Amino acid sequence: MNYILNNTSYEVLIIRKKIKNMYLKVRNEQIVITCPTFISEKKIYDFIKNNHKFLLKNLTKNDNFFLGKEIDVISISNLKHPEYNDQKLYIKSHNTYDKELKKIASDIFQKRLELIYQKIDENIPFPNLKVRKMLTRWGVCNRKNNTITLNLDLIKYDEKYIDYVIVHELMHFLQPNHSINFWSKVEEYCPNYKLLRKKLRE
Repeated sequence: MNYILNNTSYEVLIIRKKIKNMYLKVRNEQIVITCPTFISEKKIYDFIKNNHKFLLKNLTKNDNFFLGKEIDVISISNLKHPEYNDQKLYIKSHNTYDKELKKIASDIFQKRLELIYQKIDENIPFPNLKVRKMLTRWGVCNRKNNTITLNLDLIKYDEKYIDYVIVHELMHFLQPNHSINFWSKVEEYCPNYKLLRKKLRE
């Protein structure tokens, strides 16, 4: 089977197994479908078509990173919740990638926030957490609403970068500006913050 995108024909590799769901991933400019043994080619084609936007963007490259590692993003037709395991991110549809990524990122960010908060010996209220895409910031602290917002793209980085941004935003509850005292507090809880900050700014 072949699938046409922008007047270019891409080979579809179909791997049939004794499984219940269909899986889709991109590998070396090839569409790889793993599916139940007796499923029809029409259903396979419809499944590929439902992931058209993702294929259009990603067929010629794999730039998906998760917690600092390059991963495969695999679509499973009947998946209820996104899952991450063994450098593979499983989602229901590539067309809802950002939405599903936000769900799993929010869970991970929340766990990191709780872990770091326990280590901080300061008079800081436990904040609410929001996650969204931001163009120019990795995080935002809103002292008035007792909320920190983290950039969804942070999920692409190793946990040490996520931890630094969380520490950074938590310290803004003590110091609203970037004064010497602020950076001193950041360094107290994240000694290598300068290196992490530099990498995030590259």
